[in-house]
Formats: sequence, C-alpha cells, structure tokens
Amino acid sequence: MPREASKGGPNDRERLRHMLDAARDVRQYVSARRREDLDSDSMLRRALVNALQVIGEAAARVTDEGRSRASALPWGQIVAARNILVHVYWGIDADQVWNMAIKDIPVMIAALEAALAEWPPPESSRG
Repeated sequence: MPREASKGGPNDRERLRHMLDAARDVRQYVSARRREDLDSDSMLRRALVNALQVIGEAAARVTDEGRSRASALPWGQIVAARNILVHVYWGIDADQVWNMAIKDIPVMIAALEAALAEWPPPESSRG
C-alpha cells in the first residue's frame, strides 16, 4: 500500500496521535497484570490485540516524511505485526503480544511523544 498523503483522512500528525493514544491504552491495560492474564482474560487479550492493530493500521498510512519524524521506530515491523494480528488471527502468539506490550510499547510511547512535541502546530493554531 503506498504511503502518500491522504485526501480527507487523518494527516501524519493525527495518525501519530492515534498511535500514541492506542499505545497508552496498551500500557494501561497491562498495568498490574501478568502474562498469565492473557490466557485467562479474553477481554484483556482482545483489547491488547485491537490496540496493537490500531497502531499498525495508523503506522501503515503514515507517509515517509511523517515516519522520518520518529525514525527510531521500526515502521516495517509495526505494520507487519498488524498484518499478522489481522490475517493470522487464529494463530496469534500470546507471548509475542505480551512482549510487545511490555517491551516495545514504552519505547514507542517515548518516540511518539518526542515526535509530536517537536511537530509544528497546525496552520489554524498559528499566530
């Protein structure tokens, strides 16, 4: 899928914000939880998978210019994870989901917060 500026949809800044919001949701979902909870709590499992899918879908539509603002993120891996979660739903590895939530999401949050903090304000909010 080509990554070009969409017409009428969210722009790169908004998509990074969607990714950040979903990543913060993941952080909240796993707070005070254990890996074993994924096996026994289908609501937690579905919530994590959905939030990770949202992150990947938004990432897939960020342009190269937008990606350059958070170049430390493994954009291809984020999109690939989304594709697996969507298309191989019957074979999702709960250990990998948990590792993404615990290890990758905090790094992603930091990178997205930094990128958005440095992003120029929208035209309508300038002086």
